[in-house]
Amino acid sequence: MDQPAGRSFMQVLCEKYSPENFPYRRGPGMGVHVPATPQGSPMKDRLNLPSVLVLNSCGITCAGDENEIAAFCAHVSELDLSDNKLEDWHEVSKIVSNVPHLAFLNLSSNPLNLSVLERGCAGSFSGVRKLVLNNSKASWETVHTILQELPDLEELFLCLNDYKTVSCSPVCCHSLKLLHITDNNLKDWTEIRKLGVMFPSLDTLVLANNYLTTIEDSEDALARLFPNLRSISLHKSGLHSWEDIEKLNSFPRLEEVRLLGIPLLQPYTNEERRKLVIARLPSITKLNGSVIVEGEREDAERFFIRYYIDFPPEEAPFRYHDLVTKYGKLEKLAVVDLRPRSSAKVEVHFKDQVEEMTIRLDQTVAELKKQLKGLVQLPTSNMLVTYLDHEAPFGPEEMKYNSRALHSYGIRDGDKIYVDSKAK
Repeated sequence: MDQPAGRSFMQVLCEKYSPENFPYRRGPGMGVHVPATPQGSPMKDRLNLPSVLVLNSCGITCAGDENEIAAFCAHVSELDLSDNKLEDWHEVSKIVSNVPHLAFLNLSSNPLNLSVLERGCAGSFSGVRKLVLNNSKASWETVHTILQELPDLEELFLCLNDYKTVSCSPVCCHSLKLLHITDNNLKDWTEIRKLGVMFPSLDTLVLANNYLTTIEDSEDALARLFPNLRSISLHKSGLHSWEDIEKLNSFPRLEEVRLLGIPLLQPYTNEERRKLVIARLPSITKLNGSVIVEGEREDAERFFIRYYIDFPPEEAPFRYHDLVTKYGKLEKLAVVDLRPRSSAKVEVHFKDQVEEMTIRLDQTVAELKKQLKGLVQLPTSNMLVTYLDHEAPFGPEEMKYNSRALHSYGIRDGDKIYVDSKAK
């Protein structure tokens, strides 16, 4: 039977890893080593391939000579065939079946939806532990066939496949630990529930960019659905209720949550978002990729109490009452304005006169003397100016340095300034 038109896997492999293109090994898994011994076979002695092969965007449509694939790729463990033109699963099978130690396979952005994956063909993938089918538009029937034939599959990537629903597999895949299914159209929790049924051992579930609107199950149902889930990403979902966030507490092993870009959190500041989420999820240790450091949880929980302290009891979240039991009903923090004061109202004493005056605190002592000149009728060179802080225990302080700024004295409303004539 004629080979499909286009470039073959073997053709691209020989071109990319020829000694003309890669004359030296450039580090682990890179380049090609050219043996110093005389060449024997015109092909095999010319190439010594790394164990990680990257052949993306090469226009590959078919496998090529299977004997040559077996000869060159016996040691290959990772293979990236993304963004090629593979549309026939049989051609993929010819490649994979001749790479006996293959553990990672990336088939993203190949038009593999144009053919049906048969179980016998899928059997050639049986050793693969990490499979990437992003933007392949692989049907759920194809996914089910793969799951039945890959007993050791641990990581599966199904992003950008236009899924609006999930079709349950006839068998559970107990080996899968990580599922990336971002950038699809899975808006209904009933579809996510099917993922829990199919993959009961999931450790990590990445659901970003699906605009999931709510988490509908009860606490008991959620605990049974994802009993081993440690990490979940809900970036850019459509969650708009705090009750949905609190339901994440139902996953008994959950430690890490990602929740950026959801409508619920938009009205809050970054600080408020982080503290309100941490306070509601007492078991997590990492939020949005950042570890919750020592002391941060207590700060968040105390913030939570103060945030809801003025809410009517029936409107305060249930978590509020838990935290009040833990810390007591805290007082609101005093609002302290730490901005430097720009002016102060002081008493100016000169002989028997007392005048109330507002002075700028950003000016210097020399400028203050100029301001006082008209009041006390003394030349600035003959003024002896002292400052008395009405709360200070040390008595008046002479303002002897003309270039010193007034704010450095800590002058406040009600303090006193005394002006005398220097002794001649």
